[in-house]
Amino acid sequence: MVKIPAFEVEQWMDAYENTPGVLNIAETCAASISVSQLCEFHSAGPAPPSIIDFSKPMTYGAIRGSDGLRRNIAALYPDGGSDAGGVTQEDIIVTQGAIAANHLVFYTLVGPGGHVVCVFPTYQQLYTIPETLGAEVSLWKLRVEDHYVPDVGELEKLIKSNTKMIVINNPNNPTGATTPKAVLAEIIEVARRHDIIVFSDEVYRPLFHGLAESEIPPSVLSLGYQKAIVTSSMSKAWALAGIRVGWAASRDKGIIEQLAVARDYTTISVSQLDDQVARFALGADVRPALLARNIALARTNLALLEKFIQDHPDTCSWVKPTAGTTAFVRFSTKDGQPVDDEAFCKDVLDKTKVMFLPGGRCFGHGHAFQGYVRIGYVSETHVLQKALSNLSRYVAENLN
Repeated sequence: MVKIPAFEVEQWMDAYENTPGVLNIAETCAASISVSQLCEFHSAGPAPPSIIDFSKPMTYGAIRGSDGLRRNIAALYPDGGSDAGGVTQEDIIVTQGAIAANHLVFYTLVGPGGHVVCVFPTYQQLYTIPETLGAEVSLWKLRVEDHYVPDVGELEKLIKSNTKMIVINNPNNPTGATTPKAVLAEIIEVARRHDIIVFSDEVYRPLFHGLAESEIPPSVLSLGYQKAIVTSSMSKAWALAGIRVGWAASRDKGIIEQLAVARDYTTISVSQLDDQVARFALGADVRPALLARNIALARTNLALLEKFIQDHPDTCSWVKPTAGTTAFVRFSTKDGQPVDDEAFCKDVLDKTKVMFLPGGRCFGHGHAFQGYVRIGYVSETHVLQKALSNLSRYVAENLN
């Protein structure tokens, strides 16, 4: 039997997110919207269109995802390798969320005897699943002094003769950092020289709210490397976690076919209802307004969190996020010692109802990130305001 370690982020969320009266700033999705609210983003007229065709028989539907949904997903990668005509619907497989897409990529392409390099910190699934499949995993550690931008020189040192995959996460969870285009190009060049797959979890793309337009990096699909794979979903940047729709995309037809064959053993298709909602949300007459709403919310809320950090310079420090929905914040006592982040999170929840995640437990892979917590700040603004007000009182009474 395969021994699977506890998925610490999900375990923590399950344990505490239903606490009565909780002020949840651990959630990483942009504040979720209803299907009724989604209709309001439609630009074609005042009457909300019908999102779901209730006349369709509820068969398994399109096995790889409907043509319409996959075309709309492909449109998210407009510069996805123009030398070969860009990304098409045939380059995409629809899954139950990015978490299923990530698992499918590893399940298909990684196994015993292989070696994987994965950025760290990141979502635990990205290094734990390869380990459970028998691969050796080397953690490519991001440093606060580099603003959590990967050091490609360090990557070179981690490459082995059996390295099969380089795993990145851009924008990064938990730090909210963005890997620039120039660094992505260097990663691709390393992979090309060694004939290694580059797998990029881009679930927080395109929620770039702290960068100038010229600074926004492309998807790795756009960098001209055939052996690149990306995953994403409707959950984070699109505020629709409840429909459980994600995808994997690659311009390597061989990789897509391998994923499709492996997927037969895990999933037949996604729900037709979910497919139709996702197709509507990513349509050209809805997507721009929906994304604008989420970017505006992120900018408003990040300003509130930044003020909180500035108001508590002796106890809080961070690298300000440039994208996504999460921030990695270090809390310390008045004498500069990092807090016990797990005990801190529990005490804050107990005394203030504010919920966030302990970095050492959920992202530490040992003893790293003591004193750090991950805050999901793209909640409803009033929730964040109340949470930060309560947290400010707690800091004044307990850390100063």
